[in-house]
Amino acid sequence: MPDTKKFMENLSGTGMCIGVLTSGGDAQGMNAAVRAVVRMGIYVGAKVYFIHEGYQGMVDGGDNIKEASWESVSSMLQVGGTVIGSARCKDFRTHEGRLRAALNLVQRGITNLCVIGGDGSLTGANLFREEWSGLLDELVQSGEISEEASQIHSVLHIVGMVGSIDNDFCGTDMTIGTDSALHRIIEVVDAIMTTAQSHQRTFVLEVMGRHCGYLALVSALACGADWVLIPEMPPNDGWEEQMCHKLSENRADKKRLNIIIVAEGAIDQSNKPITTELIKDLVVRCLGFDTRVTILGHVQRGGTPSAFDRILASRMGVEAVLALLEASPGTPACVVSLCGNQAVRVPLMECVQMTQEVQKAMDEKQFEKAVRLRGRSFENNLNTYKLLSNHQMDSELPHSSFNVAVLNVGAPAAGMNAAVRSAVRVGITEGHTMFAVSDGFEGFVKGQIKEIKWGDVGGWTGQGGSLLGTKRTLPAKHIDKIAEQMSIHNINALLVIGGFEAYLGLMELQAARSKHAEFCVPMVMVPATVSNNIPGSDLSIGADTALNAITDTCDRIKQSASGTKRRVFIIETMGGYCGYLATVGALAAGADAAYIYEEPFDIRDLQSNVEHLTEKMKTSIQRGLVIRNENSSENYTTDFIYQLYSEEGKGVFDCRKNVLGHMQQGGSPSPFDRNFGTKISAKAMQWISKKLKESYREGRVFVNTEDSACLLGMRRRALVFQPVIQLKDETDFVHRIPKEQWWLRLRPLMKILAKYKTSYDVSDSGQLEHIVHLKTKDTSAT
Repeated sequence: MPDTKKFMENLSGTGMCIGVLTSGGDAQGMNAAVRAVVRMGIYVGAKVYFIHEGYQGMVDGGDNIKEASWESVSSMLQVGGTVIGSARCKDFRTHEGRLRAALNLVQRGITNLCVIGGDGSLTGANLFREEWSGLLDELVQSGEISEEASQIHSVLHIVGMVGSIDNDFCGTDMTIGTDSALHRIIEVVDAIMTTAQSHQRTFVLEVMGRHCGYLALVSALACGADWVLIPEMPPNDGWEEQMCHKLSENRADKKRLNIIIVAEGAIDQSNKPITTELIKDLVVRCLGFDTRVTILGHVQRGGTPSAFDRILASRMGVEAVLALLEASPGTPACVVSLCGNQAVRVPLMECVQMTQEVQKAMDEKQFEKAVRLRGRSFENNLNTYKLLSNHQMDSELPHSSFNVAVLNVGAPAAGMNAAVRSAVRVGITEGHTMFAVSDGFEGFVKGQIKEIKWGDVGGWTGQGGSLLGTKRTLPAKHIDKIAEQMSIHNINALLVIGGFEAYLGLMELQAARSKHAEFCVPMVMVPATVSNNIPGSDLSIGADTALNAITDTCDRIKQSASGTKRRVFIIETMGGYCGYLATVGALAAGADAAYIYEEPFDIRDLQSNVEHLTEKMKTSIQRGLVIRNENSSENYTTDFIYQLYSEEGKGVFDCRKNVLGHMQQGGSPSPFDRNFGTKISAKAMQWISKKLKESYREGRVFVNTEDSACLLGMRRRALVFQPVIQLKDETDFVHRIPKEQWWLRLRPLMKILAKYKTSYDVSDSGQLEHIVHLKTKDTSAT
């Protein structure tokens, strides 16, 4: 096969000048995007300028527009807000203001802009681009620039990155800052739930989202809220009575607290605002419950960015520079977006127009259309919330007479409990009788199987670890006893949530079908492991929580060296032979090197890294960070690397080492893992229901096809069911990893941002796609 890879060496930015600015409301992760633009720009040979205070700085000029250096963006990755400042600018809305801005850019040779902001900021940038040639003509006529300067700077290229905690921009699954804002909300909700439980209180929480209910909806999904109110889907008339009925029902089920989440822009069917005070008064008047209101406000914008936002912003920043390098005079202004786990480029004005259409649909009370326009991800979140919150009485439920068992297998991973809760409630809604198996296949052998009801999984979403219990035991040695238990409890389908052991276990169960008809039932696995090493899925439940634990610890470790002499930290992460946590953690924490099994290294590489750090320490940079995967090398252990760095760095820097260990598996699940676990598990249960109906013949369930034992995984842009037997060829069983792993493409990006010279494959970089084309793709996983 011919080599189709296209490397960045063919794209030179020599002589190119890029201006980077943040505009509008701030969002966590903006600094990571600025850092990526500056370092990638310098890497390709371009000059990069900070434009301080957004468009105001562009209009005012002077010291507001300064050339950036590599060192000037050090230590900003973990800082919230935007260090180059953001301001809302009235002057830029005027023709005279844009004329002054054009003069300031031409004087510095800037004809490429990276704009990080919301739809207003990006719309302004596009208008500026459209007027550019006319503005230059005016400047030539007034004698402020020469005709030659006008010709040299005749085209202005614009690339946008959406920085907004509201996630209110069409054309991307996630905007920079949204995940961090969800972290702030969930931290508050988790804290409030403990006090609410103590006093049997009802809490009404208001979150940001004047025109978009994404934060309210996803946080309600992530914490299992009793009721949520968002602008895109106003409640039906009579909602007050329905809400009060549901709250009292939940109290009758011995639930000691109620959580109601309200987006600040929540409205009723008549477009009248629904406020937190209105809800509080309603609950107190109708139910007499002790009720409190908490308005989160600007807390949601604050704090350090999450690992997800740092990685997203870093990828988008690099992609933005590539888009500018490849731009031609006819290239439209574009936005770098996220679709599934892929970076794509979308025409800026298509996104803006779609975003405006959403508001228009809401103004015209076409709320279902507004939800559709928000995108598949938003629509899927809403449908999943409705599915999980609609607790019907037993008499109202359809009865299928099918028994479905759910179990956790392998090591615990944060988000497993959210997945179990989702499976149980969706299964009950579909009419099945749900059974919980304690302690994985080991519990199956011992008959630790019992029916699990709707109320039994209340409050599970925010719990870490595995409440069902999980073991690494594989079924092959106990296959007869497991078949016996399947028969005793008449189990008609299996949902296995776990890591590599779950994957192997499902294969063993399928192989046993020839001897045991009990296993000829629909079986599906949902990947849940911090290592993210399951073939057939780009992401696993638990990996995001582990990444946040690594990132937070690295931030603290680096901060411990501030004000001291130059210091390098060697950090060891989990993952078995899979280098996902080490690589992506290194990208999120701004590490200088990451050693993994998938990319072999020798003593020369170690020496080169030491020399690189020695050179770096001679500048103003005082701290270094090196991450090593626990099984990256049999001989180059963490102790060996620590001793080597200590010896070779004598007189320049000293070393410290830290093994993070099981703290990566602990803690409350992140909002991403709660949401991902909830949605992927709901989809798995719906698949089971479909298969049960298809395979029910003559009073029993029997199915023995390859596609009846599947793994449900996220592949690029979609959630895909894949027969486990077909995944064998994709698996390295010795090292328990997939043979091909998408995140390895992020390693050159990590090295570039750490100032290493490397080849960067741009053949998979985002291509310009139209928003209509994007909408047809299944992005339900994000």
